[in-house]
Amino acid sequence: MGRGSGSAELAMAAPPARCPDCPGPERGGGGGTPAVPHLGIAVDEGDVLPGALRIVRQLRPAWEPATVKTKLFTDGITNKLVACYRDEGMADAVLVRVYGRKTELLVDRETELRNFQVLRAHGCAPDLYCAFQNGLCYQFLPGIALGPDHVRDPHIFRLVAREMARVHAIHANGSLPRPILWQKLHKYLTLVKTELSPKVSDPSLPQDVPSLEALEQELAWMKETLSQLGSPVVLCHNDLLCKNIIYDRTREHVRFIDYEYTGYNYQAFDIGNHFNEFAGVKEVDYGLYPSKETQLQWLRSYLQAYKELTRGHPGDTQVSEEELETLYVQVNKFSLASHFLWACWGLIQDKYSTIDFNFLRYAKLRFKEYFKMKPVVTALQVPK
Repeated sequence: MGRGSGSAELAMAAPPARCPDCPGPERGGGGGTPAVPHLGIAVDEGDVLPGALRIVRQLRPAWEPATVKTKLFTDGITNKLVACYRDEGMADAVLVRVYGRKTELLVDRETELRNFQVLRAHGCAPDLYCAFQNGLCYQFLPGIALGPDHVRDPHIFRLVAREMARVHAIHANGSLPRPILWQKLHKYLTLVKTELSPKVSDPSLPQDVPSLEALEQELAWMKETLSQLGSPVVLCHNDLLCKNIIYDRTREHVRFIDYEYTGYNYQAFDIGNHFNEFAGVKEVDYGLYPSKETQLQWLRSYLQAYKELTRGHPGDTQVSEEELETLYVQVNKFSLASHFLWACWGLIQDKYSTIDFNFLRYAKLRFKEYFKMKPVVTALQVPK
């Protein structure tokens, strides 16, 4: 959901370290995960540049203030993001991300920090320089943030599928993690109920938004139906819109940014959520949702990479038609939960966010697509 900082050409990181959840040293191994420095600085969300420069003075004391250039990124619809750098190519850029107003209702910041470090330990995220009172500071990743055209390009979407498999293959320290999906959906729906406190005389939500009773029923139906599909629980990004994918042409790889919603979840949710994002955020067009043929190509690349990474036998990457069809059905059914989640999210943001974006319109679009697609995906059957 363009829920990230919408870094126009960027990304993020944490010092190479051992993943706290993994035995044995990781890439760039070392001791335990280093503590992230915390600066007692709050940046004014309405005027981020002075605060960002103050943070950079602490992080880069050798930089002559007069030589520091800044670039404000305006794509994000959750946070404010600014790059501070001296090198014209932005190779030395420090990204300062300021959390949006009231986003702590939607995002657990401690979990975000921990997941950032886990991903970094596996070479999946940038260096994390520090946290401050209302944000994070991290390394710039060179490349372009993808758009709806890029994610349809078979060359690029195979890179995305393989990178998602790499994140999903990060294991959970021997424990069987619970999916965060139901807890998150219940939390958002509760916020819709309590925070949006409709006018006393009119207990309904905005027009075109289902009643609270209807939303409760849909959530119960989803939990009952989707939790029985047998989708594995893996470490998921959970917010893979186009702008959260950075493509580096020189290295021919992609990296994911913005880990606010990262956590253990159903594999099929992460993929279905990404497929929904083919439609875009600012101008949403569900005609761009990938065709079955495109999805099967994407899913084959994903399954091959996932098997390679989780089975430890490089040769054992054969993907059967049955596996492919099963994942296809799971993904399209879980795409409903993604519509529902971001629709509730949009209603909450509509009340609090200071970012110039029509969150209510966005929420209505997601609810509309949820109800349109529900009969279509309900008819899909997992192969016996």
